[in-house]
Amino acid sequence: MTQYTQEQIGKLVDGKLDWDTTMRMLAMPKDAERFQQYLAALQQKVDWDDLIILPLGPQLYIAQCAKTKKWQIKCGCGHVLCDWKENWKLHAHIYVREDEQAMKEVYPALMAPDTQWQVYREYYCPQCAAMLDVEAPTPWYPVIHDFEPDIDTFYKEWLRIPLPERVD
Repeated sequence: MTQYTQEQIGKLVDGKLDWDTTMRMLAMPKDAERFQQYLAALQQKVDWDDLIILPLGPQLYIAQCAKTKKWQIKCGCGHVLCDWKENWKLHAHIYVREDEQAMKEVYPALMAPDTQWQVYREYYCPQCAAMLDVEAPTPWYPVIHDFEPDIDTFYKEWLRIPLPERVD
């Protein structure tokens, strides 16, 4: 099994790792420390001290509050959206592309979806305005709760590492 350095994992997270190494990382079985290295690389990218428990997206994390040990969903800028079990999208700023003019900002003429059947919902951090997600539902569909990760099982049975403390 190939071992990778923290520097290589950091470059991977930043999108600056050479293509050959990236392809080897994808193809080979993961080394036991990879997830901890990945979390360490993500932790270096943020300016806050709360412990990242699980990344949810490029700028979105489940993190343990350093003071209270409570798990929260945070943006990379440090803004706390909500408790880790809630649908964070309901706490974000939402821009809905629901007409032809708004869709033209994304698609060339005659290539956009019919907004009677599909809209785009863009979710942004209320503090730094980073785009956190986009979904493309029918106009009447409720806000989608992507998933509720089973972090206990992930840490204990998959990673076989201690679960960070949690105060609910």
